[in-house]
Amino acid sequence: MVALKRISEHPVLGPLDSEEIEFEFDGTTYRGRQGDSIASALLANGVRTLRYSNRDGEPRGIYCGIGHCFECRMTVNGVPSIRACITPACDGDVLESQGESRRENDDDF
Repeated sequence: MVALKRISEHPVLGPLDSEEIEFEFDGTTYRGRQGDSIASALLANGVRTLRYSNRDGEPRGIYCGIGHCFECRMTVNGVPSIRACITPACDGDVLESQGESRRENDDDF
């Protein structure tokens, strides 16, 4: 098993709690920590693709990490276009990627 590197404090959201949470992204269940941003929790679980470009379906992930670029937009509990890098992950969240999917090519990202 490979140890995942994690941040201990987010510049916008503050320090992370040690309490574990569970959430779903595109139909798969993951674990994170209370206080994690959605993007951080997914990255710690090895998920790099957060959405797909509307124009050509190319995978998009974390770019700026501070809410400026909007590359990490996703649907959170039915609400579209939420920035995953500055939104806390919560226990029971249902997260979905946005845009046209070309998931068969995700290994290229």
